[in-house]
Amino acid sequence: MKSLKAQNHPLSNSQYEIDLLESPDFGVSFVQKLEETNLFPLKPVQIETMQINMGKMCNQVCKHCHVDAGPDRKEIMTRDIMEQCLAVIENNHIKSLDLTGGAPEMNPEFRWFVSNIRSISPDINIIVRCNLTIILANPKYRDLPEFFKANQVEVVSSLPYFSAAKTDSQRGDGVFEKSIQALRMLNDIGYGMENSDLILNLVYNPSGAFLPAAQAGLEAEFKKKLKSNFNINFNSLFTITNVPISRFLEYLIRSENYEGYMEKLIESYNPTAAANVMCRTTISVGWDGYLYDCDFNQMLDLKVETPQSQHISDWNHSALKNRNIVVNQHCFGCTAGAGSSCGGATA
Repeated sequence: MKSLKAQNHPLSNSQYEIDLLESPDFGVSFVQKLEETNLFPLKPVQIETMQINMGKMCNQVCKHCHVDAGPDRKEIMTRDIMEQCLAVIENNHIKSLDLTGGAPEMNPEFRWFVSNIRSISPDINIIVRCNLTIILANPKYRDLPEFFKANQVEVVSSLPYFSAAKTDSQRGDGVFEKSIQALRMLNDIGYGMENSDLILNLVYNPSGAFLPAAQAGLEAEFKKKLKSNFNINFNSLFTITNVPISRFLEYLIRSENYEGYMEKLIESYNPTAAANVMCRTTISVGWDGYLYDCDFNQMLDLKVETPQSQHISDWNHSALKNRNIVVNQHCFGCTAGAGSSCGGATA
């Protein structure tokens, strides 16, 4: 097997990333694995979640970020695209809205959008992927916890570890301390507290080229350490496997871990996890309104295989529900071991 080295190509170039993912001869493709377990073509079960990327602007530059987000990114969803999303939400049976980025709160229309979602659909579950430090990044964000509470928003926040060293090495100096401050602010108004309906969940991503440990054990450890050391409470911990694209792919190549990591993912393929991947119940909406099977496909510019409904303005629920889901080698990241989704383990 040939060794891959970092090359002078931008990993933001999605076609280059796809070519790179397909270049080594690992002896088996993701399609072959699906065929072996009677799951190909992979099809949706239903469409109950819409995951919306509000833009790639972020106050952090995390090493593992598959969005390649940061303060210098200019891609941002406009109110016009949001209004088209609202029309789809109002006229279809969407159960859950998952708002992500970048830092979704940095979109200047974020609060307008959330308020309008809640207005047209009082019972829909609204999730925001909050990086925590955004709450302390600027005085204009300090009241975000109160805004989340007023709109009954479920908060899902990444916290790489319950110590400063590991967290800061992945997300930047000072991130852990600010994250703890933000978590206390959320706890103070009821998020993550016993007998509260305000949900606060944490996300764990491994910091290197390995799979996450068992979700239940990690959750117990996080709860114990955060409570005893910082008096922090939360509801659940989601473990998410790092998918080999964007910054994490670049890390794998430069550290010469790419081949070993891909082999580990392939060897750990779990058909039960494959049957429960989130793309079977989710549509991902890009900041520009284009539709994808998942957030990872979005970053690789692999649009849904539904030519008549590839943009939010052309939403065709029937066509999208009956489409074939686009898969490639990176999909092994969601089917390894206990599986991985934005809601944690799947098997």
